[in-house]
Amino acid sequence: MATSGDRRPLASRDSGWAQAVTRRLAATSLTPDRVSQLSMLAAALAAGAYLLAGQGDGVARGLWLVVAILGCQGRLLCNLFDGMLAIESGKASAEGVFWNEVPDRVSDTLILVAVGYAVGAPALGWAAAAMAMLTAYVRAFGQACGRPADFSGPMAKPQRMALLTGATLLTLAAPLWEGRDGLLIVALWVIALGSLITAWRRGRRLRLALGAAPRE
Repeated sequence: MATSGDRRPLASRDSGWAQAVTRRLAATSLTPDRVSQLSMLAAALAAGAYLLAGQGDGVARGLWLVVAILGCQGRLLCNLFDGMLAIESGKASAEGVFWNEVPDRVSDTLILVAVGYAVGAPALGWAAAAMAMLTAYVRAFGQACGRPADFSGPMAKPQRMALLTGATLLTLAAPLWEGRDGLLIVALWVIALGSLITAWRRGRRLRLALGAAPRE
């Protein structure tokens, strides 16, 4: 849950529907921290669905892939509304910084590792999760050094989830060309390598910024 000016730039935050939903949520007893916690449940739902899809075939597999997509998108919606509740509705808490970071790391790991096991490539799933965590670590380390949050890509959290969602949608049609898990495997490779590049870019920018900072 974002509690400061260091927020990921999102066009959806200024949309009418997002503002309307935030007003409705603000009128309830729901807190931003609780929404952050719910994002982990959405990620767990997506992870379980991917695992079940990996064991299934036919219509059942397709249904579980749809559930996985809904879980991924539910996770992103929670990430959107926790920050909006905290800032726009003034419900930020002292624990907000913790709940802003930890659920995202849990969610990324649950989803990416589950996809790896579902497609028979657990090492690739763990590698994608580790690289995703590395991008967040470099950003958080930069903030700890007094630098602005760096949400640059090419494979930041929104891009990771968008790529995985798109690959899952296309996988629904994979039986048409007698395919199965190929697109999800490619997506994991792109996420792993793209996240590594993202961490390197953020690290390079941080190093240059620290080197250029005046010393007392």
